[in-house]
Amino acid sequence: MAPKITPEEAALRRDKILQAARWCFLNFGYSKTSLDDIAKRAGISRTLLYKTFNDKEDIFTAVFQHWLVSRHPQAREAVQAVGTPQERLFEVCRVMMIEPWADMIGAPMAGEFFEVCERVDPEIDALHRHVALASIAAILDDDKAAEVFLLSLDGLIGDEPAVPVLEQRVRLLIDRFV
Repeated sequence: MAPKITPEEAALRRDKILQAARWCFLNFGYSKTSLDDIAKRAGISRTLLYKTFNDKEDIFTAVFQHWLVSRHPQAREAVQAVGTPQERLFEVCRVMMIEPWADMIGAPMAGEFFEVCERVDPEIDALHRHVALASIAAILDDDKAAEVFLLSLDGLIGDEPAVPVLEQRVRLLIDRFV
């Protein structure tokens, strides 16, 4: 019988799997990523992978949730932080958009990754947008302006800019709204 692992060890294993899976999904695509690919990248057996997740869709959903939902507390903290509205809004944008973009940009299957995320678990995508919208609205103190700002943010990545270019665009957008 295998020895029991601590909750901390289980959490570390889960995080390692999620990091490996995200890399595989971004580089191979959802349909071409196998559980063997994920297990190999994580340095574990496929059996151990199944002890942590039910199937590939379960892993993908967990990757998406881990990748985005884990950012929500930081965004909420940024809203309440000390600083100008511009600084706080940039921090929300950095956490909720720029950092995730930096994780994706340049990966061969980055475009497919987000589309599959939206399709596999639209609730996570909706939650992420809700937190972003609420954070922006709290800083701008205007729900309609926050909605337009968020839609404008979406438009900033249409040509898949490099991260420094995206940061410049976000700062320019913030200057126009605040």
